[in-house]
Amino acid sequence: MVQLIKKKRDGQSHSREEIIEIIEGFVKGDIPDYQISAWLMAVLWQGLNEDETAWLTEAMMNSGEVIDLSEIPGIIVDKHSTGGVGDKTTLVLAPLVSSVGVHVAKMSGRGLGHTGGTLDKLESIEGFKVDMSPQAFIERVKNHGIAICSQNAQLVPGDKKLYALRDVTGTIDNISLIASSIMSKKLACGADAIVIDLKVGDGAFMKNLESAELLAETMISTANRMGRKLVAIVTDMNNPLGNAIGNSLELKEAMDTLLGEGPDDLTELCLTLGSQMLMLAERVDNLEKGRELLLESIKNGSAIQKFYELVESQGGNLEMVKHPEKLPSTTFSYDYRSSQSGYVQSIFAQEIGLAAVSLGAGRETKDSAIDFGAGIMLLAKPGDKVEKGDVLMRLYANDKAKFEIANLHLDRAIIFSNEKPEKSPLIIKTIQ
Repeated sequence: MVQLIKKKRDGQSHSREEIIEIIEGFVKGDIPDYQISAWLMAVLWQGLNEDETAWLTEAMMNSGEVIDLSEIPGIIVDKHSTGGVGDKTTLVLAPLVSSVGVHVAKMSGRGLGHTGGTLDKLESIEGFKVDMSPQAFIERVKNHGIAICSQNAQLVPGDKKLYALRDVTGTIDNISLIASSIMSKKLACGADAIVIDLKVGDGAFMKNLESAELLAETMISTANRMGRKLVAIVTDMNNPLGNAIGNSLELKEAMDTLLGEGPDDLTELCLTLGSQMLMLAERVDNLEKGRELLLESIKNGSAIQKFYELVESQGGNLEMVKHPEKLPSTTFSYDYRSSQSGYVQSIFAQEIGLAAVSLGAGRETKDSAIDFGAGIMLLAKPGDKVEKGDVLMRLYANDKAKFEIANLHLDRAIIFSNEKPEKSPLIIKTIQ
């Protein structure tokens, strides 16, 4: 391992066998954390080429069980988001796409830093199970056309161990490491085609378009080498998505969207991603037909019924989702008011995300407990005209002292202007 660290430190390329040796040795415990940490730092500085990135993805994918969905007819699709604030897209998109006859097999993650996690949102439903065996996952996809699971000990353990180490050694920010982490999980879940919602901006891990494009191209190259189809949609995450930030709050907003009553930005994003998923699944032959099919499913109630089916199939309390007032809530609320009159020019997503974490809606450490009812409702969005004293946001927590900490973030979150700002596009570009 010392020789392999030196090799990468000096800017040389690894062979496929060397990459496999590194990941297998780490998973088995033969290579200690401190040597992998040194190798990760060498990778951060020197990078991995296309071959090395594909081999690392393959090695991590094969470090545990790989789900074989070949017994299920048709093209199975998956979607991944690189993380954002208020991003409850999967909660809408997975049942929506499944409701028009396309199988959706989804492995999701938990909240990380200021970004929320799909699994945490689903677990705000009493009894909802995200941990399941590969066979149970296959059965649910086959019988219900949809399943959402967590990364467990059997699936991609190489990535799980490597990611935990990257998080504490300052080696998160490398395109090849990010791409191989995402792709190893997607490929291990068995989907044939993947749509990536690649967030860029203040509230995302990718802060600029250039790095987002590089990540998209790296993932597409890796997917193609491994016989999968992938499309990346670059979307704006300078402002929070939708109006709700926090687990049960976002769950309610997702259900509203499936009923056709959701915020415009969330609805538009789901229709854009969903129509791409239908194209990849060969369910439609153009994006406009895909959009029409999805809108009809919302209108006729098929979309929300598929969501109910998902909840019931994974052990969730159906009464809670059919009567959202039964979802977790908080004892206290607080109105955050505007300090001036004018137009809301922008709302920094990262500060909103950090405020929500401070209220209890996210994790400050990996062992933090989540308060499923805590969070923020945005009552004003960029472009809205407000008067001094208007309520811009409503905060929810079970401890009044937390409002004061959240306010420190919110005071930095909003930029006002005297002129109505131009609306920035939500969908920036498609890369395929």
